[in-house]
Amino acid sequence: MTDSLPMTITAPLTNAQRTQLINLVRRAAKAEILPRFRQLGSHQIDTKSGPQDLVTEADKAAEAMITRGLQVMFPHGLIVGEEHASVNPEIIDQIAEAELCFTIDPVDGTWNYAHGLAVFGVMVSILRFGQPIFGLLYDPILNDFIIADTDSDAELVMPRRIRRKLHTSEGGPVEELKGFFPLNLIPEDKQSEFAATMPRFARAGMLRCACHEMRMVAQGHMDFVLFAKLTPWDQPAGVVAIRRAGGHVAMLDGSEYRGDVSKGYLLAACNAETWGRVRDVFDFLIDAPEPEQTEAPARNTFPGEEAVDSDA
Repeated sequence: MTDSLPMTITAPLTNAQRTQLINLVRRAAKAEILPRFRQLGSHQIDTKSGPQDLVTEADKAAEAMITRGLQVMFPHGLIVGEEHASVNPEIIDQIAEAELCFTIDPVDGTWNYAHGLAVFGVMVSILRFGQPIFGLLYDPILNDFIIADTDSDAELVMPRRIRRKLHTSEGGPVEELKGFFPLNLIPEDKQSEFAATMPRFARAGMLRCACHEMRMVAQGHMDFVLFAKLTPWDQPAGVVAIRRAGGHVAMLDGSEYRGDVSKGYLLAACNAETWGRVRDVFDFLIDAPEPEQTEAPARNTFPGEEAVDSDA
């Protein structure tokens, strides 16, 4: 397969490249995100797909800065930023064929950020032919990050280079589980049934920030997170982190997750057993395929003979 590629396989990153990437994200947060936090005017906030889907000047400026840095570091890599892809969606079609693809969510949790809530983050992931292989989930407020790749365990790295290896929770029966899921993104015809599942769990809600929801699962503070809207920048980084912390991640129908998938539901849980229990709660979300209509084979007849109905 690699014989036809224009470059050799370069992922996961070297230690030096990881450091460069972390410093790049930190600089972007310090220069473009934090100075605008709680300082935005209405003219600096806009909408995209709807009134709840916001974009700010910080999103655009931070993405531009991170993109420029990645282009210098990896000139042959495909870079898919949320804001660029929002106006150039065709770039997403290139992910499946890219040996080295970076996805950027410059301000994940933009609604929170725009309304002055300190629950937002920056996410960068690396995809290899659509498969997530590296994830960085950065919290600009606390200046810490979770980092993981396919060759190393998930770690929480705090200021002063304090590192802590992450482990997902032990899970348990449904009534003891704590999780995140997005009621507002569920199809209207299934929202009532979906809402009725909430009392079954010990704790259920959402942070409006995939970065922090997946950080919480990777750290063992929550047991699962369900996504109903899939993008190449919202989930891949957290998928790698949760898997490398001991969790289980798959599409709700049991199929393998890919970073370029845009339809379906993604479920990330602390382990495979818990994943199965949560999946059983939400199985009504999966539309069963219609059974194929097959005709009964015709009975052979001889000339002059009429076919006889077997039920007669």
